[in-house]
Amino acid sequence: MKVLGGIFMLILIAAVLSSAIAVVWTRHESRVLFVELTRLQDQRDDLNIEYGKLELEQATWAEPRRVDDESRQKLGMVNPKPQDIQLVRR
Repeated sequence: MKVLGGIFMLILIAAVLSSAIAVVWTRHESRVLFVELTRLQDQRDDLNIEYGKLELEQATWAEPRRVDDESRQKLGMVNPKPQDIQLVRR
């Protein structure tokens, strides 16, 4: 009877130790994943800021007045004279 009680006690101690190790491991993994989540959220925020800046830059470059100025300065484009305009009908 004492042997059976001793074996039962060893099984309970092993179960408690296994459970404790599992809890420690799970908490550690949770902390590692939380740190990763925080890093990814910071990266997302940085990318959102950069995306906003790029949208603003794109809007600036695509502004009709700027396109007109660039085409005149760099490409030498000018408005056509009235006599150079031809109306094409279908």
